[in-house]
Amino acid sequence: QTSEEILHHLQNIVDFGKHVMKQFFGENYVHHGEIIQLPLDFVRQLCLKIQPERPESRCDKDMDTLSGYAMCLPNLTRLQTYRFVEHRPILCIEIKPKCGFIPFSSHISQEVKHKVCRYCMHQHLKVANGKWKRPSKYCPLDLFSGNKQRMHFALKNLLQEAQNNLKIFKNGELIYGCKDDQDCVSDWNELANHVKPFFFPSNGLVSGPHCTRTIIKELIHVITMTLLSSTDACRAGDMKTVPISQGRSYCEASAFNKELVRNGKHKLESSGLPRGCLLYKTLQAQMLDMLDIEGLYPLYSRVEQYLEEFPEERSTLQIDGPYNEAFYENLLDLSTEDDGTVAFALTKVQQYRIAMTAKDCSVMIVLSPCLQDECSEQRPVVLTSKSRFTFSVSVLDLDLKPYESIPHQYKLDGKIVNYYLKNVQAKDDPVMSNLFKENEDCTLVLHKV
Repeated sequence: QTSEEILHHLQNIVDFGKHVMKQFFGENYVHHGEIIQLPLDFVRQLCLKIQPERPESRCDKDMDTLSGYAMCLPNLTRLQTYRFVEHRPILCIEIKPKCGFIPFSSHISQEVKHKVCRYCMHQHLKVANGKWKRPSKYCPLDLFSGNKQRMHFALKNLLQEAQNNLKIFKNGELIYGCKDDQDCVSDWNELANHVKPFFFPSNGLVSGPHCTRTIIKELIHVITMTLLSSTDACRAGDMKTVPISQGRSYCEASAFNKELVRNGKHKLESSGLPRGCLLYKTLQAQMLDMLDIEGLYPLYSRVEQYLEEFPEERSTLQIDGPYNEAFYENLLDLSTEDDGTVAFALTKVQQYRIAMTAKDCSVMIVLSPCLQDECSEQRPVVLTSKSRFTFSVSVLDLDLKPYESIPHQYKLDGKIVNYYLKNVQAKDDPVMSNLFKENEDCTLVLHKV
């Protein structure tokens, strides 16, 4: 790419955060950054210095050392709103919550997609492909339920099997989480030692398993309370929301749900998320995927066919930007009645791209100890049994998902569902399991006479 193309690409990222995602999440929670120019010699030295520190999975991606353009972004492992505590110890939890609802689209061809969430199905395919050693028991629907018991259960499972969905930083240094695809050993004792001073500053607890469990419980409680806290107002809060009741509020593969069923209970309580909290806003953005990839793909093909005939229209359709006020306004049309036009197809495609971006974003929770006389009404505060924290919540990884990735998403969806049906559901379903056994037992072997 030329320097001009790189500058244009970076400008699109900044504009998308500024004019689109800030409208969904709110002013204080999206940090769109700014574009700066750097001396090329500095960039080259920086590239050499960080190369040994980069994880193996990132080493095939080259750093741009030719254009001199870069994005300047805040360090989100630090408190963003209150400078008075910058000298205090800082704890930061990064969570990638993933998709928090079950698809409700009538275009879905496999009934399992109406019962089991994408994350839980995808886990089995990832383990089969060697991405992870074992499936996580985390289910996003438990975290997005708003029910504290389910949220605690989800966060506990995230801590047990962090994969790339959870990291914890202390004073900006990574202390917990996967360093690469396979290195996922969870040491709760080590984590408890790191965070103990935050929750029990007087060191009143003795060491041991009970102490570790108590500290982890306090950590989970604080994360839950910050995720449920109300945030600043945003324009998307005024838009007609997609009713969450359209989708099932639980996932049949969730370990929490299975435990209930084992205990003879068949109804999961869903408390619902407070409208102002970041999880609620994230879920609303995710639910712009109203048609599912199965309903969306034919609309994508309609846009593609139009672009083949009129390639010069690509810029008019704003597929590659600019991501401005007009782009945002077009996203607010939540109708699902297809009138056969390219305009309808394009709106659904752009909404899907926003939804995919929200499904893959990260939430950063930053906590810092706060003395009672410092905690005024202007500062959000969360309490534990022995401590109080001021906190900030931010959302990142908000680069718009590429238009060109839609065919890949369509194929991947098919792979995930087919693998789950064949290798997981068939084994869990005794009728299907017997069917497979009968098929194996009834092989007809012909001998030459």
